[in-house]
Amino acid sequence: MKHIRILLLLLLSLVSRAAYGQQLSPQAQFSVVTCGPGTDLYAGFGHSAFRLRDPALGIDWVYNYGTFDFNTPNFYVKFARGKLPYALSKSDFADFLYTYQLERRWVKEQLLDLDAGQNASLLAFLEENNRPENRYYAYDFLFENCATKIPDVLKEVLGPGLEFRPDHLAGNRTYRDLIQLNLERNSWSSFGIDLALGAKIDREAPTEGYMFLPHYVREQMDNTTLSGQPLVLRERTILDLPNPENPLYFTATPLFWLLLLLGFTLAITTIDFRNDTRSRWMDFTLFLLSGGSGVVLFFLWFFTDHSTTVWNANLLWAFPPNLVWAFLLLRKKRPGAQTRKYLYLLLGLLGLCFPLWIAGVQAFSPLLVVAWAALGIRYAYLVRYLKAAS
Repeated sequence: MKHIRILLLLLLSLVSRAAYGQQLSPQAQFSVVTCGPGTDLYAGFGHSAFRLRDPALGIDWVYNYGTFDFNTPNFYVKFARGKLPYALSKSDFADFLYTYQLERRWVKEQLLDLDAGQNASLLAFLEENNRPENRYYAYDFLFENCATKIPDVLKEVLGPGLEFRPDHLAGNRTYRDLIQLNLERNSWSSFGIDLALGAKIDREAPTEGYMFLPHYVREQMDNTTLSGQPLVLRERTILDLPNPENPLYFTATPLFWLLLLLGFTLAITTIDFRNDTRSRWMDFTLFLLSGGSGVVLFFLWFFTDHSTTVWNANLLWAFPPNLVWAFLLLRKKRPGAQTRKYLYLLLGLLGLCFPLWIAGVQAFSPLLVVAWAALGIRYAYLVRYLKAAS
């Protein structure tokens, strides 16, 4: 198998040389480019790409695996369902850099210590991958993105002599831990990711698993050897800019709105308790919010290609049937015994979240404790109210 692989790479190299009519010069230099985070969610984790510079031939190209087309038909539907195709693209480095200058994001590159044959093989691989029939791939946030493609390509081209050393990694982190390191905990992006992604991301990430994030690709390159020698010659800064500030206003955070919901629930439930009544609109609101959230999570689990939205224990409290029960509870007719049994089920499911969290089966957003308190208080009151009326 090893000989076949070497032969294939040699053939690709010959094809590449034929395509350009000449070999790369001795000045040719491949590097791994890392770009800092942006303010938009899709840019908040940074970016990785390959750069090839050959001053003798006037070459300065970027090979970018993070390309997608906003004009794709049904763009948002495909994005939500995990079916949006991503692609490798090739562009002039100046054009690539201009985007990051406009967005005020830093750019650094690590020069790779490759010989002429390895440069030719890497170029051949990227050019073959950039053919129209080869450039598209199914994006996966953890396992197939612009960052993971860097080590994958290097392993394919450079072979078993490439070693990713884990010396720089401190402690054992899960994929969820790594994601949250790049986010403000009390932000809608952090809260939404914790809701949407299931137990699959709560397993410990292996050494190569860290490299779904560009930051860790950059760190790993400095801790990678090729045939026992450091892969990176040196690092240099191309754009020296601070990470962009994205100020959070408390009134626009999920915690503020969850506390508002809890306060409203406590106030209405207290009034209902004193008057032995039931606010139908209070029940409708809570059941609509929890049930509607559950329907979205159910859709992400069963009707999309996302690999990280499965086995989501948030469905225990964001229970999809609540959406139907919301309209049943809106009626003036007093709920019957079936509703009381259903409430016992909801309280049991809500209580099950805590042992799953403590046992490490799935981590939940800490902000959810506020939402759980609102749901638990209202469920418990409804049980008491219906029991007293029976």
